[in-house]
Parts: sequence; C-alpha cells; structure tokens
Amino acid sequence: TTRHLQKRRHQHSSHILLCQNKLTMSISEYNGGAVLAMAGKNCVAIASDKRFGARYLTISTEFPKTFQATDKTFIGISGLATDVQTLMERFRFKINMYRMNEERDLEPITLANMVSSTLYERRFSPYFVEPIVAGLDKNNNPYINGMDLIGCSTPTSEFSATGTAEEQLYGICEALWEPDLEPEELFETISQAIMSATNRDCVSGWGAVVHVITPERVITRTLKTRMD
Repeated sequence: TTRHLQKRRHQHSSHILLCQNKLTMSISEYNGGAVLAMAGKNCVAIASDKRFGARYLTISTEFPKTFQATDKTFIGISGLATDVQTLMERFRFKINMYRMNEERDLEPITLANMVSSTLYERRFSPYFVEPIVAGLDKNNNPYINGMDLIGCSTPTSEFSATGTAEEQLYGICEALWEPDLEPEELFETISQAIMSATNRDCVSGWGAVVHVITPERVITRTLKTRMD
C-alpha cells in the first residue's frame, strides 16, 4: 500500500512538472513576432508581422518590427518588445552620429558589425532580441545578416528569419525561394512566406509590412492577413 501510494505521488508530481513545462515560455517569445529577410537579383526584401501581444493576449495590431537605417538598409528586430524599442532608439542614435562624423551612410556590413558589437557589449545582461540587417551594398548586391541575442552573426545569400514563427518561416522559404528573383517576384515570395508562416503561429501575425529595397527606391506595402 505504501509503495502504491508513493507511485501515485510520483505520477502526480510528474504530471504537475509536465504541465509547468508546457506553460513555460522564453522571455524572447513573450510578445511574439516574426521577421524575415530575403535576397533577390540586385534587390532585397525584409518583412515583419504587426502583432504586439503578451503571450496569447493580443494588445495591438500596429507594431511593425523593422525600421529604415539608411536609404538602402533596414533593420528588423524580433523579441521582447521593450528591448526592441530600446535598441531601435540606440541604433538610430549611433547611425546619426556616424552620418554626422563621417558625412556618409553606413554600408550594410558596417551596420551589421555595429549591431553585433552593441549586443555583445551586453552579453552578461543581454537584450532579448534577434536582429536582422538587410540592404544593398555600394555595388547593389544584396546583404543579409541575422544575429542572436549576444550578436553572433550569420550572414547569408538567401534568407534569414527570426521570431516565434522562425521554424515555419524557414520551412516555407526552403520551398518557395529561388535565386535571382526580380523585385516583384521577391515581393510575392516573401509575402506568401510570411503569411503562410504566421498563419501557423498563434503569437504572431495580424498583418505584415514588407519593404523591397532596389537600387532606385524602397517599395513598402502592407499585407492583410487572418485576424483570428
């Protein structure tokens, strides 16, 4: 009887622990979100969803996670919303100071190094974010660089994704992306990818903003997605 009672208690404790693990969520995933960058032929695109939430509660549907750093470069940041906003302001300040001191804009690779070093400075008390730098260099070649929360860089010539929908984004991008996409083809591909991925992730979505960067201009479009 005692052994049976101990077994029941052990099963009950295991069940409680399992339930707690299911409810556990990384602080980086607390507000949800998805950011995707994709390379084309002399063009590059970056997109983010618009949802801002607290776990499964949607608070706002107007919270894009990308901002324009230079004429041909954007930064997208997914993660804890307070850290996202803090870093956006820090990056704007550093970009403006560079522009004033050097009298020129940052190249995408220089911007990526600046973002990486800013994150690494706080490695012992990190920002809970995962940025992506996307842009065109001086020869109009696409540049994409994704990073983790301490600034470890992962440059790519194809696509990079971060956020709670990261796994879904990589899966659909592997199926849809092709080399040397023209700007309109790139827009269609990245739009289908982010809509498909956020439809399968309950803490991101509620619309998306897509920026397609070409040598001549930046094309910005807003997507309407499922709102449930």
